[in-house]
Amino acid sequence: MKHCLIHLIKIYGVINGTSPNPVRLAEMCNHLGNAMGRPSWLPVPELALKAVLGEGASVVLDGQRVLPARALELGFTFRYLYVKDALRAILLGN
Repeated sequence: MKHCLIHLIKIYGVINGTSPNPVRLAEMCNHLGNAMGRPSWLPVPELALKAVLGEGASVVLDGQRVLPARALELGFTFRYLYVKDALRAILLGN
């Protein structure tokens, strides 16, 4: 996405660099564990996250449904539409 946007100089505004199919942290951990052939991570206690991240813990605990609406409007195509496919490619070095 970065390479694509650098070469399109007449774009204004915010471009969210997110997947068109967002997932929650628990699902991300499950996909990562599956891709690595290992058990997924244990959840971090809410109290520990709040102690470390303060108000920022709400991003991890509650999530944010951010979509790449502007990137899609501009015609950007994603190599990997789903996190499991992207993780598999990263771990295989593709």
